[in-house]
Amino acid sequence: MEFHKDSLKIDAEKVADEICAAIKDQIKNKLHKTGAVIGISGGIDSSVVAALCTRALGPKRVVGIMMPEKDSAEESKSLAEVLAGHFGFETELESIYGGCDGLGVYKKRDEAIKEVFPYYKPTWKSKIVIPTNLLEKETFNFFTLVVETDEGKRMEERLPLKPYLQIVAATNYKQRLRMTTLYYHGEKRNWAVIGTGQKDEHMQGFFVKYGDGGTDLKPIAHLFKIQVFQLAEYLGVPSEILDRTPTTDTYSSEVTQEEFFYGLDFYRMDMLWYAMENNIPVEKAAEVLDLSVEQVNRAFTNIQRKITATEYLRMEPLEVKG
Repeated sequence: MEFHKDSLKIDAEKVADEICAAIKDQIKNKLHKTGAVIGISGGIDSSVVAALCTRALGPKRVVGIMMPEKDSAEESKSLAEVLAGHFGFETELESIYGGCDGLGVYKKRDEAIKEVFPYYKPTWKSKIVIPTNLLEKETFNFFTLVVETDEGKRMEERLPLKPYLQIVAATNYKQRLRMTTLYYHGEKRNWAVIGTGQKDEHMQGFFVKYGDGGTDLKPIAHLFKIQVFQLAEYLGVPSEILDRTPTTDTYSSEVTQEEFFYGLDFYRMDMLWYAMENNIPVEKAAEVLDLSVEQVNRAFTNIQRKITATEYLRMEPLEVKG
């Protein structure tokens, strides 16, 4: 099989037409719904999905739900409004701050942070990051907690398992509240809830089970992230969204998806993953991507480790059969 620098280049027009046809057919004939509800945040994935749904169903059959909370970036709302204005679909604003506060999301998170930084204050910012030099050395994806004081002083410590699990568990409330909000808007209209996750997120487990993973239809879950960018350009997604660095928009201190989860830039990760899936010789992948054989093997190991470790997220509920 041939492997070159443009192996993941797609015919964007053809792919968009295929996805739009599938959206239209599945919403009408399989889900028996009449429109699409999408959570929009000004990110590239939700923007592409909104554009595809608008193209497939028409703007009057699409609604974008903006769901900010205490830690959301200010530009998320403004960019979501730019997107909706550009493609002509309706939006609704549903703050989930009250729900998060009522469930103790911030309190539970801060309790765990204080196990690492005892003097941490609720007004400080925080985020979790992983090593981003995964090609340079064999390393376990250990987590680092980074905090920033009111005066801007930055401190970081390796994050033990117990507080890590509590911080993630508390933070995952946010995605599950967003899911319930989307289904409210879907059910009151008899419309389908559309997922915005692409292949990188879906297969490597960068989503919350019964949170942003809880949807009726996942139209771009088969596309690599760099292919989503190609679709975005073809569909005419506004440049300010195209140029925005993908972030989690979950932690109070801004953290990129590369810092928080992937550990690699999207181009090299997607190309390496494609090579691994298609049994491209390690030597060939190294040559095309200007890497060493050792670096390619490290990347293969890291990607496969994530796919295997997060298999439970993609499983249907288990049953006991007599």
